[in-house]
Amino acid sequence: MPKIAIALIALSIPSGLAAQHPLQDAVDAVDVRYALSQPVVSYGLRVDSADLSGFDVTIRIRNARDTFRLALAAHPEYDDRYFRYVGQVRVASPAGAGPASIAREDSALWRVVAPGGTVEVRYRLQLPVQDRPVRSSWVPFLAPQGGLVGGPQSFMYIVGATLVPSYVTFDLPRGWDIATGLTPTIDPTTVFAPSVDVLIDSPALVGHFSSWRFAVDGVPHRVVYWPLAGAQPFDTLALVRGVEGLTEQAIALFGRAPYRDYTFLVQDGAGGSLEHRNSVTIGATSARLASDLPDFLGEAAHEYFHTWNLMRIHPAGYGGIDYRPARRSNGLWWAEGITMLYADELLRRAGVSRPDSTRAAHLEGLITRYLASPGNSRFSPESVSVVTYGTPPGALGDYSASVHLQGELIGTMLDLIIRDATQGRRSLDDVMRIMLARYSGARGYTTRDIEAAVHEVCGCIVRPFFDRYVRAGNPIPFDRYLGLAGLRTVVTWGPGLGRDGAPLSDLRVFAWLPPGDSALRLLIGNPASVWGAAGLHTGDRVVRVNGAPLTTMDAFRAIFGRLKIGDTVTVEVTRPGGPVRTTVVVPVQQRPTVHLEPLPGATERQLALRKAWFAY
Repeated sequence: MPKIAIALIALSIPSGLAAQHPLQDAVDAVDVRYALSQPVVSYGLRVDSADLSGFDVTIRIRNARDTFRLALAAHPEYDDRYFRYVGQVRVASPAGAGPASIAREDSALWRVVAPGGTVEVRYRLQLPVQDRPVRSSWVPFLAPQGGLVGGPQSFMYIVGATLVPSYVTFDLPRGWDIATGLTPTIDPTTVFAPSVDVLIDSPALVGHFSSWRFAVDGVPHRVVYWPLAGAQPFDTLALVRGVEGLTEQAIALFGRAPYRDYTFLVQDGAGGSLEHRNSVTIGATSARLASDLPDFLGEAAHEYFHTWNLMRIHPAGYGGIDYRPARRSNGLWWAEGITMLYADELLRRAGVSRPDSTRAAHLEGLITRYLASPGNSRFSPESVSVVTYGTPPGALGDYSASVHLQGELIGTMLDLIIRDATQGRRSLDDVMRIMLARYSGARGYTTRDIEAAVHEVCGCIVRPFFDRYVRAGNPIPFDRYLGLAGLRTVVTWGPGLGRDGAPLSDLRVFAWLPPGDSALRLLIGNPASVWGAAGLHTGDRVVRVNGAPLTTMDAFRAIFGRLKIGDTVTVEVTRPGGPVRTTVVVPVQQRPTVHLEPLPGATERQLALRKAWFAY
């Protein structure tokens, strides 16, 4: 504020005297000193078609301190620890500037000495060998027809200078195109990043791909698809129209788009998806796009809604640039669960068909899954949020729980509470708009903030709800809140059936291999499963199965993937108390089935709420 005031005073000085005025001279001197104190950074990323085992990165820096640090950022959700694959690190300074050096100080941290503050750092990112059946869509890869580069796995940044802008120039094989959320420049091979945060959150899909464009409220959007050889044809018009419909509904909900443009980076041969500030990376085979487009659009809607609900409306302590592992947040139940709710809702509003066809059927499925896993009601959404990302499997012992599922159901119940309290005048949409207005800046939200926003919208007391079902782990009394819409649940238990109608085997036992360990560990997600009832526990070290040593995930999947109802399995494990040997006969998995039915004698108010809520 003081600097602005000085500048305004300077503007009132006659032009003939301004250059001689001491106040103006002081302002100019401050601006010059500030500009000279900020590093000037540019990047180069080179892909050599003759060697696709990795890519080379160059960082050119001037105006830096004589000694500074470079780091690779850790993603708050998926820290792939790509510092393990950085090699051939070297540094050079201009002639006459004195010798420069670079040394590794920590796993993801390097110390640079550059007399004069001008230096060029080079390194190679050697891509790891893919050890999973399907590559995650957000990790870098290279193939003869293209790849994914950039992001936190590729670019080091100057520690303490995260607001510094930069340019990135790509040196790619002939004919390769670039699709990224970074700002284009007059040079088609160079893009601009206004900050480190934007730089590392904007991966680039490069190579030969198809691209389609549309605009919503004048804001450009782009759908890019990178295919594998022999990709199956699919309805590209339906794909683009579906994506356009969900963007229209999200922008209508919040009133505006929070970005200059947006890019959907869709990759054949990959799985999973990850949100970014103005782009999303999604894995989708051409066969999936041809046969199950609604499923893909549901995933795209989820990641796209994160543009608001996580990237802008974020939990306190979530995000920010750091090379150290992120702090755990207890607010992911809202970031993930409410995003799940709106991923379904936006597509219904856009008229896109959904796999479960109706909102009632969708809710029945959610409650069924909630009841099938007792961890969802045993552990609070806040506590499950803390262990959702970045913690080893088994943090909940012999239970499993999902903040995505918990949060979506909590959001659904809150929506019913709000609609009932306001006689249909307001809904969860109004809460989302308040959250965007208040928590899209530096300050993140807490559960108390969400509670306050809901209270403000509905004018009702919701603290007991938050105390019992968000801060503490208690079963959600669905009938109590569905009753506001004249509905109730009917729950029956029986043999679980697969999509083909055949009975499901109880194979609710999993395994993982901790880093640096040679023994598989068991993961029991439900103590009521036959595996839990047999005395097995999460964390048990696997020794033998049916008398044969079992040491790899592939071997575990091969054995348990072949089991059928009635098969007998002998499992030998060790734990601190000693060895344990148990025999299991694989039974039919018992699961709940949930149906919603109308309450007899529902009032006009209840019927009106039900009609409005089931409108899509």
